Formats: sequence, structure tokens, C-alpha cells
Amino acid sequence: MTSTAQPALAQDADEPTWWERQSDVIMRRPLNEWTFTHMNWLMPTERVACGTDFLPLPTVPVPLDHLTYRFDDADHTLAELHRRTFTTAFVVLHHGRVVHESYPGAFAGPRTRMQLFSLSKSVTSMLVGIAIADGHIGSVKDLVIDYRPDFRGTAYDGVTLAELLDMSSGVGDLEIWDVPGSIIRSFERAVLNGGDVPAIVRSAPRTAKPGERFNYSTLDAQLLGWVLEAATGQTLAAYASEQLWRRIGAERDAYYGLTRSHPRTAIGAGAFNATARDLARLGLLMAHDGRIAGRQVVPRDWARRSRGADLPHLAVGALGPSGYDHYGYANQWWTLGDSCFQAFTGLGVHGQYLFVDPVADVVVVKCSAWPTEDDPARDRETITALRRIADHLA
Repeated sequence: MTSTAQPALAQDADEPTWWERQSDVIMRRPLNEWTFTHMNWLMPTERVACGTDFLPLPTVPVPLDHLTYRFDDADHTLAELHRRTFTTAFVVLHHGRVVHESYPGAFAGPRTRMQLFSLSKSVTSMLVGIAIADGHIGSVKDLVIDYRPDFRGTAYDGVTLAELLDMSSGVGDLEIWDVPGSIIRSFERAVLNGGDVPAIVRSAPRTAKPGERFNYSTLDAQLLGWVLEAATGQTLAAYASEQLWRRIGAERDAYYGLTRSHPRTAIGAGAFNATARDLARLGLLMAHDGRIAGRQVVPRDWARRSRGADLPHLAVGALGPSGYDHYGYANQWWTLGDSCFQAFTGLGVHGQYLFVDPVADVVVVKCSAWPTEDDPARDRETITALRRIADHLA
């Protein structure tokens, strides 16, 4: 096409271009089943290399086809769960063995790297725990500006790492995906279109005192990733490879999506991609107090910190408008119960789950391609089904 070619339709200067609308296109069904398994075709990435030795996951099938869960006054099978909630990959571990595995997604399989969205936040939390144990980070009481002095004078000045980890920084407001001018859409647009991502985060307003209120925040988690890079002197992908991915016996390389703008940086808050089996290994690590294959990878106390926080505003049912009433929150994980029921889960939009029940020694990975970012009914149904599987196996 020559430079003299004219567009078929004139476009208002204030109207977003197709490129600026790309997230609206690639995130919707049915295209998202393809995009969620091919994100490395759509954005710059950095490899998270696995090692030469991988941890085998023995397969001991347990018949779950006839297992049912009760939801909305009706009994449903797992096949119905997959159909109703657009499952693309599903792996169940019990005592470290694969007891059930299926890939209903059109483009999914055991070697497919899945876009995990905000499940990436839980991975970032693991890396923070490791960095504290290694001495790169002093403690969770350290301030953001101790590592990122360029945030001095912003709403993050005076915020601790603990408050970032618990989404209690007091910075920003509700993450609303369907409002074009919301800060989360501005963040997404800057990531995809080459904008100034740190400037978006620095511009976020203070809306509460630090440590007093839960407000789910991708900005908090992204800043944690930047703190990690500043503290370790490595990219997030390099540190994850060295301290996590090579040590859990991952079968395949993972990767992080990067910002388009330079210098490129990993989207630690939402662009980690890995196979469902390798994600299950992360769940196994967390179910076993940070230990896997005889090696302590994540500190024991850090793994246990992710099961629940002794803070009233993070309790199950107390999260307010940015959390569903069946969840609490702790350490970049969603918690599900009291001291007797210690299950917790990582979550990503469009239906990504890493469900961990340390008491039952059950891990469930569910990747999905929901039509929308959030869906309270599908989320509640999914958690109901995953808890039913854990109860059945226990």
C-alpha cells in the first residue's frame, strides 16, 4: 500500500483508533481463547527460563466425571462447569500427583503457556518473600521510596511494602474496566500503546490512609514488581528464573509480557504466562509451606502468611466493593476461610485460578476465557466447584 492511500472512513481525532481499542478486541470471545494462549505473538516478552531438571508429576487418575457440586439449587458435573465457565485448562493435584487433567480450550494443551493475568500478582508475592530471605529487601516494613525514590512526593510516599502486599496502600479508587477514563484502563492503554506507565502509577490519588482499607489495586502490585527489580538489580523475569522457575522443576520456560515503551519492564501485576502443569507446581509449593522436591524455595512463614491476615479489613466478607463477599485477602492472595479451612487462591480476570488447600493437600489450576473481565456468578460457581473437589479428595 502506498502512502497516498486514503482510509475508507474518516475518524474523529478524539475517537480511539483500532490499535487503542485492541484490548477490547483481543479479550472478547471467541477470539480470547486464541489470544490467551498466544500473548507472545501480541506483545514484547522476556523469557523466564526453566532449568535442566524438572520435577515429575506422577499421574494417578481419580474418576471425577460423576462428581457433582451444588450451585443455584441444581447439581452440576465438572463437564458442565467447564461449559458454563469457559474452561480452557484444568489440572488437579492431590498429594503431588495429577489425579485429573483436561484441556477443553480450542488451543490449549499440556505444553501451552496460558496468560494468567492477575495470578501474576501471587507470583510476585512469592518473589518478594524470596528477596526478603535473600537479604535484597529488608522487611515488609520498608517503604516504597526506600527502593523507588522517584515515587517521593506521590501518593505512595509513606506506603510500606506490607501495605502494597495487602492492597491497603490507600492509593487509587475502584478498578472499573468498563469506564474508558478509569485509571486501570489508562494503565492498560499505556502498557499496550507505548505510554509512560510509571507516570500513570505516580498520578494515582490518595483516597484513604495507608493500612486502613482494602482496595484491589493493579498499581500496588506493579509497584511491588518495580521494587523487586530495584532491590535485586535484575529484571523480574531473570530473578523469577533464577530463584523460582529453575528451583520448582518447571517443565517449560514461562514468560512475562513487557511494556511497549522503553525501557521495557515486566508487567508483574498481570502478564505472567506459564503452562497449567507448571502453575500446578507453584500451587504444590504453596500447599507444602514453600517447600518442593526437598528444597525450601519460598520461606515457610511467607507461604503461611498467604493463608490469611489477622487484620479486620482483610477478613472474609469484609473487603468491601472491590472484593467479593466470599473472599478475604492476604499477601497478594485471596483467602477463603477461617483457621480450620485454610484454602486460598490466586485469581486472574477472565477466570484464571490457582486454588490451594494445604489441609486437603489439593491444588487445582483452572484457566478460562470468560467473555468479560469479571463475573461474580461464574466466580462463585467456580469456587463452589473447586471446594467440592478438595472436600471429595480429602
